[in-house]
Amino acid sequence: MTDAGFTIGAVLDRLRPDFPDLTLSKIRFLDSQDLVSPERTRSRYRRYSERDIDRLRFVLTCQREKYWPLKVIREALDAYDRGLRPAGDDDGLPQAPATTPDPDLPTDVDLGSPDRSVRLTRAELQRACGLDRADLADLESFGLVTEGDDGLFSTSDLQVAEAAAGLLAYGVQARHLRPFRLAAEREVALVQGLTAGPGRADQSEVVRQCLALHLALVRSGVTRG
Repeated sequence: MTDAGFTIGAVLDRLRPDFPDLTLSKIRFLDSQDLVSPERTRSRYRRYSERDIDRLRFVLTCQREKYWPLKVIREALDAYDRGLRPAGDDDGLPQAPATTPDPDLPTDVDLGSPDRSVRLTRAELQRACGLDRADLADLESFGLVTEGDDGLFSTSDLQVAEAAAGLLAYGVQARHLRPFRLAAEREVALVQGLTAGPGRADQSEVVRQCLALHLALVRSGVTRG
């Protein structure tokens, strides 16, 4: 309960210059339709906030200029309460806000060939990533890194091993990382299918969109708990 805010008479005075036909009974009617929710004083009198007045102004404007029925107005207000934004055109219904670029996602994906001049022995790869022999053997067994025909590992293997080592440090086992490889293989097949042949899409952009989808799904799942 509160005694703060505007009386219904004060609200009428605020809105009447723009809506000359507005009456106290009309405001009470809109209140009864749950379009505004003024608080009540200890004496049970309505007290309207600035937000209530803004909502009333929105309702009255939609009725007068867009001819929206109360059901559509109520749905629009609910949409705005849930974070949607007005559409670009005057008669458009609320729409989802434009998403902002994810700061953790690269704006450009460099798909240039890895530095093939760097070749690492098993011991060098272990030392670079802080892996022991068993860890590296597990990563190999699940196809995360692959020794070349020359018995050496590439810079791509180094990048994978470094990322895997970060997860292994949390107690994750190499077998739990196998789904990453399987998912990556499916994404590679998708990228190749979309970027092959006439009218092919830009490969780096397709990869970036795949990364964006993956990151969005992971964040969504973590947020939902």
